[in-house]
Amino acid sequence: MPEPLRAVVADDSLLIREGVVGVLRSGGIEVVAQAGDEEGLLRAVRAHRPDVAVTDIRMPPTHTDEGVRAARAIRAELPGTGVLVLSQHAEERYAVALLGDSAAGLGYLLKDRVVEPRVFIDAVRSVAAGGSVLDPEVVAQMLDRARPQGLLARLTGAELDVLARMAEGESNRTIAAGLGASERAVDRIVLSVFSKLDLPATGERHRRVLAVLTYLRS
Repeated sequence: MPEPLRAVVADDSLLIREGVVGVLRSGGIEVVAQAGDEEGLLRAVRAHRPDVAVTDIRMPPTHTDEGVRAARAIRAELPGTGVLVLSQHAEERYAVALLGDSAAGLGYLLKDRVVEPRVFIDAVRSVAAGGSVLDPEVVAQMLDRARPQGLLARLTGAELDVLARMAEGESNRTIAAGLGASERAVDRIVLSVFSKLDLPATGERHRRVLAVLTYLRS
């Protein structure tokens, strides 16, 4: 039987922190430490070396982008630890700052998703495995801004849907299940999307997701 994932949780609100911890534990994830600020988060991660850190984006001392800064530090120092940053609002600039150069092992999710246990646990497991997650609301903002311009306007509805799901970090298998289509059909749509956008259609999954994000924010 595989060992459960180990997580560190950081949020300056004890109530929210306990809620996150409860959902993680209900999903079979072991919470090995908790923190209420950026310094405490980094200290706990260094001490416990968890599979994943789940952190609020705004914590003491400045209540601005502590979660993003901590995520960068953790990935640089302990690249085997994934980081999922939770935010009260969909702020594209912070999502872009977080996923700027590498989407591997990183995620940005609205706190509202915590009350959707399956979505939240899937996101935690994805970043712990080196994948990437971007909240659908942020993806929608990026698509709405980019759609009237250039090549994105040439994509079909099905292609836009698949592109959005890819930007959210879904695998082709998960996309196929969500659309009620075969994985082969999704593969064909992905190739069409990447061809139309002149993006690399091969390589590691997180690199392909990063290519999509780079296009959407350009």
